[in-house]
Amino acid sequence: MKRVRIGVGAGFSGDRLDAALPLVERGDIGYLVFECLAERTIAMAQRDKLRDSERGYHPYLDERLRRVLPACVERGVKIVGNLGAANPRAAGTRTVQLARELGLQRLKVATVLGDDVLELVRAGDFNVAETGEPVAALPRVVSANAYLGAEPIRDALALGADVVITGRVADPSLTLGPLEYELGWGWDDWQRLGAGTIAGHLVECTTQVTGGYFADPGYKDVPGLANLGYPIVEVDASGAGLLTKTPDTGGLVSVATCKEQLLYELHDPARYLTPDVTADFTGVQLHQAGPDLVRFSGGNGSPRPDTLKVSVGYLAGWIGEGQVSYGGPGAVERARLAGEVVLDRLELLGVRARETRVECVGVDALFPGAALKGSLEPPYEVRLRVAARTDTEEEARIVAHEVDALGLSGPSAGSIAAMSVREVLAVESTFIPRELVRPEIVMEAVGE
Repeated sequence: MKRVRIGVGAGFSGDRLDAALPLVERGDIGYLVFECLAERTIAMAQRDKLRDSERGYHPYLDERLRRVLPACVERGVKIVGNLGAANPRAAGTRTVQLARELGLQRLKVATVLGDDVLELVRAGDFNVAETGEPVAALPRVVSANAYLGAEPIRDALALGADVVITGRVADPSLTLGPLEYELGWGWDDWQRLGAGTIAGHLVECTTQVTGGYFADPGYKDVPGLANLGYPIVEVDASGAGLLTKTPDTGGLVSVATCKEQLLYELHDPARYLTPDVTADFTGVQLHQAGPDLVRFSGGNGSPRPDTLKVSVGYLAGWIGEGQVSYGGPGAVERARLAGEVVLDRLELLGVRARETRVECVGVDALFPGAALKGSLEPPYEVRLRVAARTDTEEEARIVAHEVDALGLSGPSAGSIAAMSVREVLAVESTFIPRELVRPEIVMEAVGE
């Protein structure tokens, strides 16, 4: 039975840069996947594109591809990645330029367009999924990107692409596209598409399934976190397969790591909605087949939704923030007094904050009061953080400045740690009929 072997070299924008090349050199893979987008990162990329029409793609595109392109060409490994972010066309052109700079003689690069539906959303009558309010009521919408599926990736590979650059596609679709192409699955083969989506879901976050974000010393020990192996999935025509990691690396692939990743960001396990299929996780079976080797099977699916999810990015004000460290006896009390001083000052200055946050890191930043329960002595050091969201940059700067002013006008023995002012890029969701979105493939080539 034919099998397809896929390595995943990035699971988010800031993933390790040196992890993909060992997959190519030692992993015996046919495909290398880069998954580098999230709702926030694509909205940020859209903002970058507004500033410079030639930017807006993955900021580490050059770094990632320079490291692996020669080895991929030498071994016949194809690359699939959402490195295009908000500007896949520019990313595709830059990939061709990189190939020429590296002296590669022959390379076909396919760019998948069509996920940018900003004008469609602006002109339509759509509602925000989280609130039910009209999308038109959102302030200063800067981006709207539909989650495309695996079909345009499959079609690009069928056209002979060596590298497929996409914008926003669903995370597991990056793996499902090569599986569809290589194994001949039809667009309505729901069982196999569901199983392939589950395979893609297992590896989409790279090291979350090989021991990263899993380790908890003394409870869940993972060797070699500094040299984690990245995941490799091998899938057969039924959609079942094996999951392992880069040979001769740290990390851990076990039933437990796979279970945690399988449940990651999962809503209804019987109806996991994607652009390709409604996947059914409920019958999945996991079996430890060897050291760092897990067999998975039992994935299923049913017809895909009639709509596509769209991430809508909009500008929602400014955040001014400051942090101060306090140590020694009474550190918590001094930090809390300092926070009260800042809030009082903002009121005196007429700053109209939409919301404020005053917290003592180590005491009540994540779990209010939990750090003091059962403790015989209060913490000997804390970090005060004061943040406020405002409508204007000017007011946000006042917030940061008032925290800074605690250096002389606040409680004793505070060490000013950090100040920042930043614009808020918020993200909401909506759904649009899938027939309104028409993906397009643009081919460019080196050596032809």
